Amino acid sequence: MSRPRAGLVLSLVLSAALLSASVPSAGAADGLGDPVFPSLGNTGYRALAYDLSFDYRADRRTVDATAVITVRPDRPLARLELDALGLAVRAVRVDGRPAAFATRDEKLTVTPARPFHRGADSEVTVEYTADPRAALPHTGWVPTADGFAVAGQPDSAHTVFPCNDHPSDKARFTIAVTAPDALLGVANGELTRTEHLGDGRTTRRYVSREPMATELVQVSVGDYTVRERTGPHGLPLRDVVPTSRAADLEPALALTADQLVWAEGHLGRFPFETYGLLPVDTDAPDAFAFTGLETQTLTLYKPNFLRRPEPEIGSHMMHELVHSWFGDSVSPARWSDLWLNEGHADYYGLLYRYERGWPDDGGLTTLADRMRRVYGLGDQWRHDSGPVALPTADHLFDSQRYLGGALVLFALREKVGGDTFDRIERAFLSEHRYGNASTADYVRTASAVSGSDLGGFLDDWLYGLRTPPMPGHPDWTVAAVTAAGAAGAAARQDGASVAGGAGVARGSGTL
Repeated sequence: MSRPRAGLVLSLVLSAALLSASVPSAGAADGLGDPVFPSLGNTGYRALAYDLSFDYRADRRTVDATAVITVRPDRPLARLELDALGLAVRAVRVDGRPAAFATRDEKLTVTPARPFHRGADSEVTVEYTADPRAALPHTGWVPTADGFAVAGQPDSAHTVFPCNDHPSDKARFTIAVTAPDALLGVANGELTRTEHLGDGRTTRRYVSREPMATELVQVSVGDYTVRERTGPHGLPLRDVVPTSRAADLEPALALTADQLVWAEGHLGRFPFETYGLLPVDTDAPDAFAFTGLETQTLTLYKPNFLRRPEPEIGSHMMHELVHSWFGDSVSPARWSDLWLNEGHADYYGLLYRYERGWPDDGGLTTLADRMRRVYGLGDQWRHDSGPVALPTADHLFDSQRYLGGALVLFALREKVGGDTFDRIERAFLSEHRYGNASTADYVRTASAVSGSDLGGFLDDWLYGLRTPPMPGHPDWTVAAVTAAGAAGAAARQDGASVAGGAGVARGSGTL
């Protein structure tokens, strides 16, 4: 395919210019204005669905792709913007008609021949080519020796496909992956169709039943073997494993079913159609800066991590599994709400660890002892990384959002009691299932379920510059703040923090 003819493009641009005086445009220089990533996302419309097609060209190691995005404007629009970076766009159509387009910074501006109408769904089709190996300021591509995987969190999904790249705009996803017959293309959700093209390539089509945030999209091509098994109440489990390492990784893969039973006992029924692990075929330290990453229904891992004994990986695996509830089913309304994802994942990962009698690196064997140690760092972390629910982009993945968030949940449980805390958790997950929730939403649910106003209590824990007293533990003390900062306190990390002996994360911190 090629761009529209020059004369047609000029006509479209001139028509749009005449319309723009009376018809506003979507998006602005600062995107949605998220406090953490102000330029991410776009105003003026919602993305209802993405139909993505990826064709991996092994000879060039590039991807020819098409994104069909169903949008619903909330006002008349002369043009709209999508987030996009590093995509070589060849053509754009709106409802089947060629549209003018332009790229600037990390935005793709689409100008149709006729304006978008308020409330009327339109299909925006973008044809492009991407190189997973391209040098970009940031990227969601994970290139491997025989293909690629995707790690879009937090702000890089739009390097893989054009999108409204903010978790508040969840949408339905259908993903088709074409790859040489010797390789396997996989994606989130359920495999619904396999088509052998007859030219040595095969297309597999996957459908996600529930809406998904752009940062959670997974697409991968490689020499994979699919291992299927059954989880609780017949839940299909699907692991996608490098063929050469399938036997080696089987002990770790076999742990998932029992982990699901434990998680469902605390959080309710698993919210999606399937679950599994994707140990992408690379252990290079610079391939991606974490050990594991939640992508909806298919968690990304570095294979060597999963070769470790269960006490070293079990709590991390639980952390990533819990994201199916906190982060995937209930996604953050803004990036400052990330503690809801990571604090909950760390909290239940630690609870799982200590229930099984696995000491952490410091030799601690109970959640209370661990939280006491974290409590002592509270003022230092607030000094170095800000309050739990007020991150900046530079400190988004600091320990404060993980262990600091877990400490807030521990404090709430100490305040209201175990039974009430469990009811708060279930109510919150039920009220916001398959949607988005903010920190304020969590505070409202906690107050409603407990029957008392917890706003002041939780605001102090979430936004205060000093660590509040821990309910029920008047003997717990907070260490004095030092200018140098606590060693490792602000380390960039993910769920590997709860892995204890793992020693690897987005930074150097461990739990």
